[in-house]
Amino acid sequence: MTGLGAVFRPQLAPERLRDVCRAADESGLEELWLWEDCFREGGISTAGAALAWTERVRVGVGLLPVPLRNVAIAAMEAATLHRMFPGRAILGVGHGVQDWMGQVGARVESPVTLLREHLLALRALLRGERVTTDGRYVRLDDVALDWPPEGDVQVLAGATGPRSLRLAGEAADGTILTAATAPDGVRRARRLIDEGREAAGRTEPHEVVVYLLAATGPGAADRLRAELVAEGLGSIPDLAVAGDAGAVAKAVQRLAEAGADTVILQPTGDEPDPEGFVRFAAQEVRPLVA
Repeated sequence: MTGLGAVFRPQLAPERLRDVCRAADESGLEELWLWEDCFREGGISTAGAALAWTERVRVGVGLLPVPLRNVAIAAMEAATLHRMFPGRAILGVGHGVQDWMGQVGARVESPVTLLREHLLALRALLRGERVTTDGRYVRLDDVALDWPPEGDVQVLAGATGPRSLRLAGEAADGTILTAATAPDGVRRARRLIDEGREAAGRTEPHEVVVYLLAATGPGAADRLRAELVAEGLGSIPDLAVAGDAGAVAKAVQRLAEAGADTVILQPTGDEPDPEGFVRFAAQEVRPLVA
C-alpha cells in the first residue's frame, strides 16, 4: 500500500505546530513531515516537539542541510530521537539550497562530495560503529555514539540532479523528491537511483518519498496556480492537484504507479486551514489510495 502523509510548512508560525500535530494524530494520519528551510524553523527542534505531542503518527524531517550540521551532532540528534520515540522518526539529509548555504558562509565547492561523506559517516555512526575518516569535508577521529539507536534506522537523502540521485541510491536508505517532480520525473529518478544501487551492490529496499503540491476547498485552484507560477513551475504538466479527495487520490496513484512508495501532500504556503488539511489527507484521501 502506498504511504500517505502531509507537510506542516514552515511558513506557519512554530506555535501553530501543536494543533496540527494533534489533528494529525487524532485523524489517523500516517506521517507528518517538517522542513528545515532557511531561515524559518529548525528540523530537530520541531521534530522533537511533534513526536512528544503525538502518540502514533510518524514524523519526518525532509530535510536537514548537511553544510549546517557537523555529522557527529547530526548523529547524536538522530539517535536521541530514535531512542526516545522508537520507530516514529524519519530523517532526511541533503546538500541544501546553495544560495542559502552561501548566505550563512556554509557553501562548499562540491556539495555532492560533502553529501556522500556525510551520508556514509552518519549511517555508520547510527549503526553503532566507531568511525575514523579523513575526507574532504567530513573528518572524524575515533568517534562512536554512546547511545546509538536500538535496531536499524534509515537515513534518506533529498536529491534532484542525476549525480545526487545516483548518490542517494548508493549511499542512502531512501530518497526524497521535491514537489517539482511529476510522474515522469519519478520514473527517471527511480532509474538513476537504481543505477547507484547497482554500482554499490545494494539489494535492500529503497524507499522513494515524493511531495505532491495539493489544494482543496474554496479557492483551491487559484491558490495552487499562484504558487506554481511563483515557483516557476507553471508550465510543467501533471505536477500538482487541486480538487476534492477523489482528484487528489488519483494524483497520488499516478505518482505511486511511477515508482513512489510514499506520497506526502504539500499544502500551498497560504493554506487557510492546516489542521483541516491533515484531516482531509487522513480521513478523505487515504481511504481512496491503494
